[in-house]
Amino acid sequence: MAAKSPIVLVLGAGANIGQSVARTFASKGYKVALAARSIKASDSTADQLNIPSDFSNTDSVVDAFAKVKRVFGIPSVVIYNASAAHFTPADDPFAISLADFTRDTTVNIHSAFVAAQQAVAGFAELPASAARTFIYTGNVLNVAILPRFVSQGVGKSGAAHMIWSASAAYKDRGFKFYYADERKADGSPKYRINGDAHAKLYLDLATTETQRPWMQTFVQGEGYKEFHNLYQA
Repeated sequence: MAAKSPIVLVLGAGANIGQSVARTFASKGYKVALAARSIKASDSTADQLNIPSDFSNTDSVVDAFAKVKRVFGIPSVVIYNASAAHFTPADDPFAISLADFTRDTTVNIHSAFVAAQQAVAGFAELPASAARTFIYTGNVLNVAILPRFVSQGVGKSGAAHMIWSASAAYKDRGFKFYYADERKADGSPKYRINGDAHAKLYLDLATTETQRPWMQTFVQGEGYKEFHNLYQA
């Protein structure tokens, strides 16, 4: 009997990173499940499942996992690529409303936490040969203060701690957890991020058997690059 195709689930599948990841993993034989607000279920194919989702509601995460499992099976690679930010004046970070702050935090932390819970439950049912990899698309905000980005900074910092903790807790079970952050070659933030560079790194992390450094700072064309110093805006 033919081997069953592995499955990747991308939560927050936008036109840049999401679509690049979809193309890259599909080229390696993965069935691809994409969950986002902007996609249409009617555009699904035999190898790509589109799931309209809004991650300001954590129930959408549970629903997405349930649908993927029902249609394709358990995803061995889960990528949390959703992000939210309401900007504030640079000199008044508390100008954001509690409602907007709560929505951003739900997308950036709460739904990511639920996704990690769901991923771990699935990984436990998969064989040791499966990738069993969870990747959170981050940025420099877990180690830097950038004006106007307080809600996203809180979110990325919280998510980074979650990934760091998980990478240690699940290491002996072979579950891998990563926080990915594309930088410029000098370590400064890269605002126009490259989808293909993310996809290349994500596939590399998924196909590596053992846990690498949980904080995957990387540079386009170079791959992983460690930056010891905190970036100062």
